[in-house]
Amino acid sequence: MQIQLNGETKTVEAGSSLLQLIEQLELTGKRIAVEINEDIIPRSEHADTRLQEGDRIEIVHAIGGG
Repeated sequence: MQIQLNGETKTVEAGSSLLQLIEQLELTGKRIAVEINEDIIPRSEHADTRLQEGDRIEIVHAIGGG
């Protein structure tokens, strides 16, 4: 199925979870924020959140600074 990931079309397996996508992108354990269709998804919900055809996903890296 097709999703939009940070503005780019990406094909993922039907029924994939958000956590599986994060693992495929090698972002496991990184400080990231994830939004699906303009809703922020807490880390505690990544494994239970199933991706749907046409989802618009934004993943950003949290960068500390000062």
